[in-house]
Amino acid sequence: MDEPLIFLPGMCCDARLFAPQLAVLSRSRAVTVCPVGQADQISRIVEDLLPHLPARFALAGLSMGGIVAMEMIRRAPDRVSRLCLMSTDAQTDTPQIAAAREPLIISARVGKLEQALGQVLRPDSLAPGPGRIPVLEVVRQMGLEAGPDQFVRQMRALQRRPDQQGTLRRIKVPTLILCGAHDRLTPVKRHIFMADLVADARLMVIEEAGHLPTLETPEVVTEALQEWLAEPQR
Repeated sequence: MDEPLIFLPGMCCDARLFAPQLAVLSRSRAVTVCPVGQADQISRIVEDLLPHLPARFALAGLSMGGIVAMEMIRRAPDRVSRLCLMSTDAQTDTPQIAAAREPLIISARVGKLEQALGQVLRPDSLAPGPGRIPVLEVVRQMGLEAGPDQFVRQMRALQRRPDQQGTLRRIKVPTLILCGAHDRLTPVKRHIFMADLVADARLMVIEEAGHLPTLETPEVVTEALQEWLAEPQR
């Protein structure tokens, strides 16, 4: 078996976010999807997860999962053999974005979680076309099952997250930065910025995807991950 792979999902998401990739990659290695909703600070999420992870592993995170992944490699660089960051952001919330999260938190607390979820991931954050409808439904279902308490914890964690530009500059392992061309939540320019910070990082922009390429273009993402996992370690 090859090195184990750890997936970290986005906000209000679970293993279903990576279902197409799990079906293929788990044939050749141990693959685990870890929760990222158990605390209201990124540092605490990582502290809770690290004791339960293998001694060394490949790490891939999408959106909020990518934010957690950056904190994980900052804290335990010797344990991460390679890194993939998808649809994510290395910078902190601006004051305006942090403030805009408050009405969503209130909505979730007063029984309007579904409306809040709809504001977090709008249809125009995905690639245009009929394929976005089933993807949005999967995300809606995951978010409703996760519940309002997790929604609030994750919103608070995002509001307080640290800047990771310095972390990216110190990364020495094979790194893939992957995003969708139609992503309005974490636009392509942010991924170009992150790729420029990591020595020898590979940037991949998927023209047919938006914020959730693992579900929008699953075969393309799976192939990209297989190539990343096959890169020689440094």
